[in-house]
Amino acid sequence: MAAADAIYEAAIVRFRPIMMTTMAALMGTLPIALGSGMGADSRRPLGLCVAGGLLFSQLLTLYITPVLYTYLENLQKRFGTFREIAEDGPAPVR
Repeated sequence: MAAADAIYEAAIVRFRPIMMTTMAALMGTLPIALGSGMGADSRRPLGLCVAGGLLFSQLLTLYITPVLYTYLENLQKRFGTFREIAEDGPAPVR
């Protein structure tokens, strides 16, 4: 299967569970990040870090990882011929 087709199929299958998990965790940390009242000043940085980390990991999972995978697939195709030549050894001298 081509890399682009594999990424598309994986995105269709895994998008909903990834989004549900991230949104559940994000909704759980929003009261800490946006809270007010006594002690909120000490808990707010933790909530903001967790929410920011969730958003960053979502970006990494859904966008950056597939792009890197396609780049590595293209590099493997480009340099695969060099690997085959190296595995066969040097050409015999006649």
